[in-house]
Amino acid sequence: MNAPGRPRRWTPTPLIGGAAAVHAGALASWLAAPATWPWAAGGVIASHLALTAAGLWPRSALLGHNWTRLPESANASIAITIDDGPDPDVTPRVLDLLDTHRARATFFCIGERARAHPEVVEAIVARGHAVENHSERHRHYFSLMGPRALRSEINAAQTTLGEIAGAKPLFFRAPAGLRNPFLEPVLCGLGLHLASWTRRGFDTRTGDASLVARRLLDGLASRDILLVHDGHAATDAHGAPVILAALDTVLRAASDRGLATVTLREAIVG
Repeated sequence: MNAPGRPRRWTPTPLIGGAAAVHAGALASWLAAPATWPWAAGGVIASHLALTAAGLWPRSALLGHNWTRLPESANASIAITIDDGPDPDVTPRVLDLLDTHRARATFFCIGERARAHPEVVEAIVARGHAVENHSERHRHYFSLMGPRALRSEINAAQTTLGEIAGAKPLFFRAPAGLRNPFLEPVLCGLGLHLASWTRRGFDTRTGDASLVARRLLDGLASRDILLVHDGHAATDAHGAPVILAALDTVLRAASDRGLATVTLREAIVG
């Protein structure tokens, strides 16, 4: 395995290799017997549908390696991952909560938000947490981008976050977890690893912190990767971000079950 952060060789997955073979076969079939074009076109369309479905499944490894759980070496640990920040109001309160529980977390930050609030990113690092790449602008059409646009978007965040945090990210999480077959070659070239999650709280949509916590704790086990949000955070009836009460409950339960918290960076570096 390459050293973390170093570019690595991209190897197509069986699905991507199969789709390429279907395209080549369809072209050869059409050239040899033009009347077979409906069958050739049908095969190409089916392969595109399969690739699209794989990209719409955030936890899929069909388009490339995807961290959905920590490696076995993590033992009795879980990872708390926090997306869409930094937020100048919510993130400092999340940091205080993590300090209270002596927990470490991984913050997937948006580049343009980090540029707007560099002091918050600096506080994340100073308090022992990791900063990783969640794209430069968190575009809703991220999964529709081509390879050049993907590289520009991700590399811009690498530069921004690396300068502010003092170390370039080792992990990338796609906006909403959605992606396409062009993403993995870009990540390999930039030395990044794709990370999704084991379970999520849907805390950008749900204003009930207890429900968010139940979703995260249902079946919680060692090596799980949990997803919550400090950016775009839903609020409860009193206007408090639900991440605060939900994460407090989760961290208490994890401690009771003997589960420690680690950052993804710690898990890959060892």
